Amino acid sequence: MKISIGADHAGFEMKGRVKEYLESRGHDVVDVGTYSAESADYPPYAFKVAEAVRDGKVERGILLCDSGNGIAIAANKVGGIRATICLDVKMSELSRRHNDSNILVLASGFTPPETLVPVLDAWLTSTFDGGRHARRVAEILEYERTHQHQ
Repeated sequence: MKISIGADHAGFEMKGRVKEYLESRGHDVVDVGTYSAESADYPPYAFKVAEAVRDGKVERGILLCDSGNGIAIAANKVGGIRATICLDVKMSELSRRHNDSNILVLASGFTPPETLVPVLDAWLTSTFDGGRHARRVAEILEYERTHQHQ
């Protein structure tokens, strides 16, 4: 799978571990930065990853910051994006099964090292259930389509 990944300074170190893990599993990773632990604002990285997903340049995205909140809010400003913060395996699985999330947001300040790989694996391998969940996702997409710039 082709995956875009981005982080601010707080997520930089964990981003390196995520990238290494993804590549070891055969994924093609597009790293949009940041490339150091020097202070960096999260919105530009959120927008780069989200736009790549939206435009079909990658299949999915992964974003990281301290709490996950700011970078998720920014990514979700891009139409068609369903960026979900996942702190454990169940959240990760349900974000895919029920919400068809296309961006996984990791909270570097709240994700224990032993939880990282199971959360990634759950998100990468879980599939969308469709059915009533597809109807709900369609409602969100329709709202985006009809309420932009209001």
